[in-house]
This record gives sequence, C-alpha cells and structure tokens, in this order.
Amino acid sequence: MGRIQIESPGPLTTVQDLGRIGYMDSGFPQSGAVDWYAASLANILCKNEENSAVLEITLGGFSCRFLSSLAFALCGAHVQAALDGVPVPVGRCVLADAGSVLQTGMADAGCRIYLAVSGGFDVPLIMGSRSTDLRCGIGGFAGRSLRRGDVLSVFPGGGFTRDAFATQEKILCGEVPIRAIPGPQDDYFTRAGLRTFFSGVYTVTPASDRMGMKLSGPAPAAALETDIVSDGIALGSVQIPAGGQPIILLADRQTVGGYAKIATVIKGDLPRLAQLRPGDRIRFIKTNRKSALAVLQEMQNTLADIKRQLQKRDQV
Repeated sequence: MGRIQIESPGPLTTVQDLGRIGYMDSGFPQSGAVDWYAASLANILCKNEENSAVLEITLGGFSCRFLSSLAFALCGAHVQAALDGVPVPVGRCVLADAGSVLQTGMADAGCRIYLAVSGGFDVPLIMGSRSTDLRCGIGGFAGRSLRRGDVLSVFPGGGFTRDAFATQEKILCGEVPIRAIPGPQDDYFTRAGLRTFFSGVYTVTPASDRMGMKLSGPAPAAALETDIVSDGIALGSVQIPAGGQPIILLADRQTVGGYAKIATVIKGDLPRLAQLRPGDRIRFIKTNRKSALAVLQEMQNTLADIKRQLQKRDQV
C-alpha cells in the first residue's frame, strides 16, 4: 500500500471522486469533483477506474512527498509542476520514487487541478462515495480539507504505463460560452427576461465556491415572484434570487432551493465552469436535451478512446 504526505495544501485541497449519488432525498449533497472530466482523465492515465478518489487542488500552491513509489498524473488547470525540481507536464502519467517531492506553482489558466495516483486514494467509503462534503463534515480525509502533515494511504495500483499522456480540454478565455437548457421555471420570466439571460455577459464573482458560482450581470426581468416552494436542485441549475443575479449550483449545492431556476447548464459544459475564476466572463447559449446528450456522449467517447489507446500500448 502506498502513501503520500501533504507538505502544502495550497488554498483548498480535498479528496473527491465523481460524487455521492442517490442520497439527495435524505439531504446529503452530491459533492464530487467540480471538473468531472479532468478527474476522470487523471484516473484513466493512472489505470484507475474513473470514479477513484483523487485530490482536487484549487488554484495550486500544492506540494506533497511520496512516501512510496507511485505513478501519478495531474490534469485540469494549466500549472507549472515539478518532481524533485524536474518539470512535470499536465496530462501525463509519471512515476515518482519514494521520497520524491511534487510541487505545483499557482495555475496559469484555470482554477482546479486534479492529482490522481495509481490505485486511488484510500479513504472511507461513505454512502457509496469517497468525496469530501465540507459542510456536512463527512467523507474524504476526516470530512475536511487537507492540511500540512496529513498522510493519505493509496490502494494497490494496476501497474504503470510509462509516459502515458492525453490531450486536455482547452481552458477557454474571454467570453466563455456556456450551454444551458431553459427551465424548469423559465416561465417565471418574461420573454424579454429570457432574451436578457441568453444574450447578456456575466462575470464570475469572488463569492463563488464549490457550492455555487455567483454571477454579476444584467438581471432577467421576472413575470412572477421568483421565490417559489422549495424543490430539488439539479447539478448546473441556474437560480435567480430576488436581486436578479444568477447563481449556478455546483457539486456541493444544497439539495432543495426556493428560487426560480431559469435554466440548467449541460453536464458537458460543467468542466468549463469548474475552471473559471473570479473576473472571468460567461455568456449563456440556449440549447436542448438532444444536443446536450450529444455533447456528453462525445466527451465520454473521448475518454473511452484514451483508455483503449493506453490498453493497446500495454499489449505491445
């Protein structure tokens, strides 16, 4: 069994997998990696199941010491990283010897970096997930963010494909297009309000976190009072509270909410959202369920192709 020791966690580092599915009716948020694609890709490069536990590193400034020889991969935000001073590219699987130190700078572009290790991090499985829920204080490493000196165990890995690499999703800049399906309460807004929402430019505010991305921009005109009887909140729901400023609900969102939801961001564009920082701008693009499913299928096909290519390399 492998182990790593945290030397610097940076601003926020937590253990995450793809989320705690099936317990929102009991009041437990989904949690999980905000950028599900980058987390899955890092795991594939390490020959793990895509749902294996990884570290989600916010903005960078992270370092750890490998107490055992382990293969690892970094994916997500663009960041300068080094293993014992030797540069390590993002999107490549690398073997670290026992005693080696991995360090990252602050991200050049993007917000979240994912560190996978061969075998996946060995933390308790709680309600089917190893993800950290910071508000409930469960999952991950003692239900909290990581601190200097923490030692994490690693499950036995399935081997190492030397120099395994994959092209990452591009970190978008400028006005980032985010596709969203109107509803479920788009009828609470006027036609002009919907046009405002799907044509305006919104800025990510510093109040954003893993629970929700708070935006600043033109307020969509409401036809009805936007306070509603609380109902379930899907990942990517866009709430419009009384002040008119949208909030996109993310991995640690509450299970129900009492504000009208004008639209829902498609799953295929959630990785784009995950990499936005305060000050970045977005523009919502209206789409439909058929197009959303096509985007998601294409992304899943890409991950499956990378997995097949790595398997072929192992057979040579």
